[in-house]
Parts: sequence; C-alpha cells; structure tokens
Amino acid sequence: MFSLVALFSAFFFAVVVAYPASKPQELMVWSPTITSPTSSTNWYTGTLHNVTWDNTGMPDEVKNTTGLLLLGHQTNGSENLDINHPLANKFPLSRGWVLCTMPNDTEPRSDYMVVLFGDSGNTSPPFNVSAAQ
Repeated sequence: MFSLVALFSAFFFAVVVAYPASKPQELMVWSPTITSPTSSTNWYTGTLHNVTWDNTGMPDEVKNTTGLLLLGHQTNGSENLDINHPLANKFPLSRGWVLCTMPNDTEPRSDYMVVLFGDSGNTSPPFNVSAAQ
C-alpha cells in the first residue's frame, strides 16, 4: 500500500512540476514612424514644437501605453540621448503627437534627433537646431 501511495504522489508531483504555471506571453511590439520632425526641419532653442508619429494600425494591446520623448544627437555611432531631461513624458502614444519646448541651453547642431519611447524606441531623421533669433 505504501509503495502505491508513494508512486501516485511521485507521479502527481512530476505532472505539476512539468506543467507551466502560466502560458508563454506573446510580445507585442509596435513601432510607429515619426513624421515630424523631418530631415528638413529647423528648430530654434526656447521655442515650442510639435512631434508627430503615425499611429495607424496601433494594436489594442498598446493603446493605453504612455510615451517618453528624448533628444539626442549622433556622434561616433552613439545617439547621446539626454535621459536626464526628457522633452516630454507620460503622454498617450495613441494621440499621435506631443508638444515639447527645445531647451534654451541646447547647443546648435545639425544632427539632432528625437526618440519616442513607449512600446519601442523610434528615432526621427536627423534635423537642425539653431540658436534663438
């Protein structure tokens, strides 16, 4: 009798351990194209700008996701993202746009980019930032 109980217990334990506690989750990655700024854009420091992206085909799974917008520039293969001073944060990605102000102390250069984070990281084409006039 003892061996039958032990055998049943071992079998039951093996089945429980072998069965996953949760089913694998499918990762949903949505990567919207940034439509503004473009490569012909020129922003001035200290001014308000509208960053836009194409939210066509946005999956239901990411419709309540909020975004983070960072400024960066390309140097030696690095995006040099200013993670300490986001241009905007906690905005709904489903909106397709966000307003941001270019900081007054931004150094003029021609290789700036904005990176939109939320579901994934999407980078604008390089654009120009000039000193305020």
